[in-house]
Amino acid sequence: ACICEKNKRVTNCRLVDGVCWCDSVGSGVSVNCDTLTSKCLLMKAEMTGSKSGRREKPKDAFEDTDGLYDPECENTGVFKAKQCNGTTCWCVNTAGVRRTDKHDADLKCNQLVRTMWIIIEMKHAERNAPLNTESLKKFFKETITNRYMLDGRYITNVLYEKPYITIDLKQNSSDKSSGDVDIADVAYYFEKDVKGDSIFHNNRLNVSIDNEMLHFEKTVVYYVDEIAPEFSMKSLTPGLIAVIVIIIIAIVAGIVVLVLTRRRKGKYVKAEVINFSLWSMCRE
Repeated sequence: ACICEKNKRVTNCRLVDGVCWCDSVGSGVSVNCDTLTSKCLLMKAEMTGSKSGRREKPKDAFEDTDGLYDPECENTGVFKAKQCNGTTCWCVNTAGVRRTDKHDADLKCNQLVRTMWIIIEMKHAERNAPLNTESLKKFFKETITNRYMLDGRYITNVLYEKPYITIDLKQNSSDKSSGDVDIADVAYYFEKDVKGDSIFHNNRLNVSIDNEMLHFEKTVVYYVDEIAPEFSMKSLTPGLIAVIVIIIIAIVAGIVVLVLTRRRKGKYVKAEVINFSLWSMCRE
């Protein structure tokens, strides 16, 4: 027996030629504990644990019903291009994120579209002085390289704009070799770490910049695919629609104000001309 250091949601662990192999919970797929487990298998294990009541939850945790679902995975651990929940189906990218509207079971997903760019945006807790930018960049680059084993060339940017920290991970199909970890898996591990629900076995991530612990209020992950997503207007959330309506109203209001202002200026100029003409006639 052995312990899977990089994935606590496994069973039936055994040593094979010095490498720890375990069965991922929910799928039974064997995973190599020397590297990261795919996001699809992790989500499957998380959903299985949640259903059975075995999943450990942080004290302040609440359910993300939009982001977590019970996925269908290939034997290799990657997401199947088509995901379904009963009779409702949709297409996903390599990060398992929905990239089409939801349809019935007849939906065709011709390929698993690659997520080539992942943007991780974090907001740290309120503080008086900003963090040292260079120390911050050094910490996150070293952490992503060492803890998640991502080649440094895929970390294209670490930006600090107090209180926001933005990390860019880019990995095209042509860039990724068979031995490289996937940026989608890295982002999932990282997001779980930052939110206090680490996937690692007894190895929580402590974010410390210049010997000062850093806490985060919010973490959001954005995905950019090699092929644009296929959403229709009807799939927009009420909140987004409300924002669009407000913007349109603001633009219309601005145009109305501009027109009225110009009309008033026009009347003022015309009045000046009339007054000047009358004054000239009186002098004559």
